[in-house]
Amino acid sequence: MLSRSRLATAAVAAGLLWAAAVPLALADGPGGGVVCPPRDLDCDIAAQDPGKPAPGKPGGGSGKPPSEGGLPSCAIDGQEVPCSTPEMGTFNSADSCYWRPTDGPPGGLPPGFDTGAPAGWKPGDPSGSLYLVTCPSGGDVRGGIRWSATGPASGGVDVQALARQAVEHLRLEGPDFGIVPRPDGKGLVGLPVWMWNRPGPTRTGPATASASAGSVTVTATAKVRKVVWSMGDGTTITCTGPGTPYSPERGKEKSPDCGHMYTRTSAQAPGGRYPVTATTTWDVAWAGAGQTGTIATTRQSQTSLAIGELQVLNVP
Repeated sequence: MLSRSRLATAAVAAGLLWAAAVPLALADGPGGGVVCPPRDLDCDIAAQDPGKPAPGKPGGGSGKPPSEGGLPSCAIDGQEVPCSTPEMGTFNSADSCYWRPTDGPPGGLPPGFDTGAPAGWKPGDPSGSLYLVTCPSGGDVRGGIRWSATGPASGGVDVQALARQAVEHLRLEGPDFGIVPRPDGKGLVGLPVWMWNRPGPTRTGPATASASAGSVTVTATAKVRKVVWSMGDGTTITCTGPGTPYSPERGKEKSPDCGHMYTRTSAQAPGGRYPVTATTTWDVAWAGAGQTGTIATTRQSQTSLAIGELQVLNVP
């Protein structure tokens, strides 16, 4: 990801572009060129060491797996950047620039200032808005004030916040698990324990939900990656599949894919029972407004087991 100092440089440059309020000749709509005349403002401000853009995704994503538990950033020239900042606004993947609504410099726009707005347009008219556009790409920072009828591709919406809303709409739950021995019975030391997760959209996936703001919609699809079972005796079992349900004909067999075996009783555990916690890790892929990413989230379910020891009587 671009360093904080380089992003700060871009933010400072954005402030300079805003303060300069130099004339621009620009086409409407995301993706139009945004430049500032060198005679009015030197825009050659070092912002980053550009890399190679991901194939087929110029400025749209890093092309590498996101880290667990986080929202990935957008990308400029193959380098990750935040999808929004307070200073520069919202990243627009269509032109790899940041867009922030503005009314222009204090005192209004100077006479003859060309924003690309249609004749007769004035700030406040509903047909469009002014934006401070900052483009930290190609080794320098370019930009300026421009008019647009539609705004950036994301419409100024915080796409990452919409992604989090979409995740909430999924209503993901902890495992609806089965376990043998049953929690209302009693197991024995040395006998196999079977664990499994009953299928369902909110329990194992896939589950899909969307969140919208204005014309922007983010869709999230969730699938279970793994279930980690904490068995209460200090052991954790990681199961990458749902597990196999136990059936009586299995007898004393071990679970083929998700099981455990206690080696001591639960007599010393709190309440004489082992607390059992199943934690599901979900991978939630989201996409919207030209941005994509993956969020890792977890859900839990709990129960407890009583484990005893088989008593053998020695009869003379």
